[in-house]
Amino acid sequence: MSSGAEKIVSSILEEAEGEAQSILAEAEEKASKIKTDGEQKAEMEKDRILEGAQKQSQMKYQQIISEAKMNSRRMELEAREEVIEAAFQKAEEKLKDLASSSSSEYLEALKKIIKEASVEIGGGELILHVKEDDAAKIKDSLTALASEVSQDTGNTTTMEMGSAISTIGGAVIKTKNGEIEVNNTIEARILRFKKMLRSEVARVLFQ
Repeated sequence: MSSGAEKIVSSILEEAEGEAQSILAEAEEKASKIKTDGEQKAEMEKDRILEGAQKQSQMKYQQIISEAKMNSRRMELEAREEVIEAAFQKAEEKLKDLASSSSSEYLEALKKIIKEASVEIGGGELILHVKEDDAAKIKDSLTALASEVSQDTGNTTTMEMGSAISTIGGAVIKTKNGEIEVNNTIEARILRFKKMLRSEVARVLFQ
């Protein structure tokens, strides 16, 4: 091969080798970028998955804690309610025993209950309903009670016995025309005062 031809071939080879090197370098650069991008995406995906798992874990934890607190509070309130109800039941039983006795304490309480209801009505012509056992206890006090109610209300008051009622104790007072009635039996009083007394009973029991 002549010297000129060799130079031409050598030049072509050098140019081809240079182009090949350039293509290879570009390919390596692209491959490296793809690898780097893949690693970054994989890392980002890993972080996303971990973050999601952590959030779910925290949410589940908070849910479990919240449910536990709610259940604990509910059980505590139920237990308190049982104790409070038991306290009221015991009080009612004691009042029932007292009302079944012939004690002067109950008679005075009965008079007070009748007068309180009569004053609330405003006096006038009143019919008194009590349990059968109490009718005999209170009948001799009606005149005096009516006089006290008259003084307190400024309205002339009379009282007469009505039909017996089924009750632990206390009385139901009605106007003679039946338009007004006040239920002042022990059961009714307990029911009315229960809500008001509940907070006080709870305070005494659980302070």
